[in-house]
Formats: sequence, C-alpha cells, structure tokens
Amino acid sequence: MLLGGLATTPLLGACASGDDGPAEPESTASADPPVPQRIAYGGHPDQFGELTVPEDRPLPRGIVVVVHGGFWGAGSDLGLMRPAAAALVAAGFATWNIEYRRLDAGGGWTATFDDVAMAADHLSTLGSTRFDLRKVYALGHSAGGHLAAWLATRPGQQSGDPGADPVVQLAGVVPLAGVLDLAAASALGDRAVDALVGGTPRSAPQRYAVASPIRRLPLGVPSVCVHGTADETVPLAQSETFVAEATAAGDRSELVRVEGADHLQLIDVAHPGWAAGLRALEGLAGG
Repeated sequence: MLLGGLATTPLLGACASGDDGPAEPESTASADPPVPQRIAYGGHPDQFGELTVPEDRPLPRGIVVVVHGGFWGAGSDLGLMRPAAAALVAAGFATWNIEYRRLDAGGGWTATFDDVAMAADHLSTLGSTRFDLRKVYALGHSAGGHLAAWLATRPGQQSGDPGADPVVQLAGVVPLAGVLDLAAASALGDRAVDALVGGTPRSAPQRYAVASPIRRLPLGVPSVCVHGTADETVPLAQSETFVAEATAAGDRSELVRVEGADHLQLIDVAHPGWAAGLRALEGLAGG
C-alpha cells in the first residue's frame, strides 16, 4: 500500500522487542473457541459485527474492538481477523470483530468513520454484565489499525465531526502496522487514503485533521504500535513517528518492532508478530 524508506528512531517503552523477537504469550489460540454471535449495529448490510465472549470466565479481561484492514476497500472483510479474534478469546478477552462500509461499497467520507464509531458505541447496548465497558480496547491491522487508533481520538472530536460525542470510550489501542499519518501516506502516492478522505491533504486539509490519528494527539489513552521491520506495505516510519509524537504530546505510547516480520505476519496467529500484538494488548489490560 505504501512505499518509501524506513525511519530509524530509538525504541520507546519496555515492550519493545529485542533481536530474538517477543516471547510467546501463555495463550495464543483455542482449538474449539466459542461460536461468534453475529449482531447488527445498523440497518446497512455491512453494519454488523461478530461478538465472542469467553465461556470459561465470569468476566472477560476486557473487550476488544477488532478492526480489519485491506486498504479500506470492498475486497476485504472481517474474515481476515477471525483467527486473531479467536486467539484473543482464548487469552480471556471478549471480541467485537466489526464490519463497516468500505470503498466502492458505500464507504468513504464519512460513512466508514460513522460505521466504526457506531459499532464501538453499540457495545453499550449489549449488556454491562457481559463485560466491563471501562475496559474496551481496539486492535486493528493496517487500514484497520488506522480506524482502531481513530476510535481513540473520538473524545477530542468537535461536535458535528465524524465520531464526536462517543458513548463508549477506549481504554487503550494496539495498531498493528497501522496507517497512523494519513497525509504522509497520501504523499507516498496512496490513492486509497485520498479515496477514503475524499481528497488530498491540500484539497481537504480539515478532513485530514479529523481523520488522521497523528493529527489528534494526545489521545489521552495508552497506545502500543506493533510493526514488522520487513514490512514493505506500510512503512515502519508510520509507527515510529506516531509513537515519538504521541510521547512528546504526553501520551503513554510504545513501539514494538518485530524483527524480520512482514505486513501480514502480524495477524498470523502462528507467528511471533501476532504474539507481540497479543502481549501488547495484555500489557494494556494489566497483564
């Protein structure tokens, strides 16, 4: 999706991996996970999610809004993140794996943003006895990493902007190879970004100010950005720059570099790239 060189900045935070990669977490997947429950959060066919709650816990460790990537486009769907969602459930989290209107299928500005916000807020209707709404996290991959981080910006959005006045607020976010600076991505020739926002940074600057997580700092909640050093799709600089600027703005933000991992290995539940993301989320949730 993106091209360009990789920036080199020091690792931030205790979660950064060493040369040998992150250690495997205690739980990564379930052989027989609970069956996801499909729930509509709106009237459009793409406004739905799959809710899965661990069966062996009276209260999950938290609930994770899981957001798939795929250039924000209609060629990908939430099936991309089903293995990751199952691994999170096996680790004791409830998951809300969401679908949304995508480019070439009714999405873009502002529909994609409206849907992701609606999906997150829909958790408030699903019963507070099933999980603690004070422990809602977002985890997304690639374009989904952008949307997951954008969810964390909602409390700071102005009335009338997409996502303003959230009912459910995040306690933390884990972008996996996230597109966190939309203007930088657009400058590298990413037409999907321009299609999502409905313009370029020059023609639609206010939209980029609303839609780009790096423009909304500080988030006010912790973030852990996980990125592979061999990612040729989304430059590592996206995560490095975001973490540096988030930290400078007063957020608790950490970078986990997964040595040798490419873009898709971060959602391969058999790969250390996924293990790094799970460990990051577990750290946000208190171990």
